[in-house]
Amino acid sequence: MLEQELAERKLTSKEIFDGRILHVFEDTVLLPNGKSASREYLRHIGAVCIIPLLHNGDVLVERQYRYPVGQVLTEIPAGKLDSRDEDHLLAAQRELREETGAVADSWQSLGVFYPACAYSDEAIEMFLARDITFTACDRDEDEFLNVARVPLERLYADVMAGNIPDAKTQIAVLKVYSMVNRKTL
Repeated sequence: MLEQELAERKLTSKEIFDGRILHVFEDTVLLPNGKSASREYLRHIGAVCIIPLLHNGDVLVERQYRYPVGQVLTEIPAGKLDSRDEDHLLAAQRELREETGAVADSWQSLGVFYPACAYSDEAIEMFLARDITFTACDRDEDEFLNVARVPLERLYADVMAGNIPDAKTQIAVLKVYSMVNRKTL
């Protein structure tokens, strides 16, 4: 089957939940075989995440309680966009400063990934931030987290051992670790 023959075409769409962050839709689609099917999915404004790599090889990470999974997780700094049109680099710079007090002079996009493409359109652009200095944090009123410095090598080992379940952190750590070891930074 050719790639274009795999596409589904939207016939109808209905929003079934309109939340502050998530918007749930139920669509009826036309399948490649001519039959119809139902698709439920989340629409999300989008997000950014940052792997702040310090000169000594440490990465700034956050420990934050995540209500849906009921755990404190180790994650890299991240945040949702303020609008679908927001410049992703500016959003990444804002989130890094607000959450950690870090300001980076060097930025590199590591690409976009879909954390749950089977049921969500959320896209997260990953960034590598380097040449970091520090200023004051400016966290949101409902944001509570601890910031730590962890060697990239240790983060890589923790990802490989299954100790870091957060997808954005896993992907960004693996990408940057690979770049460092191939000297492509």
